[in-house]
Amino acid sequence: MKLLSVPTEQLILDIESSEMNYMIDRMTAIKERDHNPEGVEIERIGNAVCLYSKTMPWTSFNTVKGIRTADIPYIEEILRFYKSKERKFQIEIVPSLVDSELLKVLAEKGLYHSGFHTSMYKQIELGTEEVDPSIDIVPIEQGEFEKYAAVHCIGTGLPLQGIPSVARNNEVLYDRPGWKFYMVYTNGEPVATGVMYIEGEIASLTFAATVPDHRRKGLQQALLRKRLTEAVMKNCRLAVSQCAFLSQSHRNMDRVGMKLGYVRTTWTERG
Repeated sequence: MKLLSVPTEQLILDIESSEMNYMIDRMTAIKERDHNPEGVEIERIGNAVCLYSKTMPWTSFNTVKGIRTADIPYIEEILRFYKSKERKFQIEIVPSLVDSELLKVLAEKGLYHSGFHTSMYKQIELGTEEVDPSIDIVPIEQGEFEKYAAVHCIGTGLPLQGIPSVARNNEVLYDRPGWKFYMVYTNGEPVATGVMYIEGEIASLTFAATVPDHRRKGLQQALLRKRLTEAVMKNCRLAVSQCAFLSQSHRNMDRVGMKLGYVRTTWTERG
């Protein structure tokens, strides 16, 4: 396989598509829980997919993905959708897929460029990654989502009272096609997690978390290598993940051979 040094437009579309697919599938699964307890809605307006949750206020669950310059006529409709929910939201902008006209309209409508996020990729070749055999990585079983949720909440700084909700919103993915969860144990204690979602030939490496006392021990690097190895076995051609620019996660991804796809921007309403 010829490895690309600069992302092509098709590669950028593939990366964006993978980021959309895993989040849409995740939100759909949560919505399908009995009585939709998190109040999830998924609205397609033009090219854009508008994600919303009544009970989960974080912007990752209240995001507009896939927007294009052609969607300028729909901006007001998107704004009305979130205004009707009284919810702060963000719009993700992928470079090369929009132009200055869309950015100008967003600014005129009261939105501003509020942040960056990095999308990384690796074109998968045959073979396996070298995983440190001293690091105990095992797939999560169906009855272990309370443990998963505890590590996730501690590792990401979420309040511990959110553990039951996080557990329920992830266990619905257990038997869903494409999803797999992993846990790292140290002396029998769960200390780090990572998730993989595969759709078609693309693997999304998502939702990584490590409890603070076990950071900088190579656990997330090992989880990345483990998932890349399994992506090879599933005949994937591409792996994608996201991180804050120049963060420890960014460095871990770089060390396993992942490259910079793009740095997307986020836009939010003023006030």
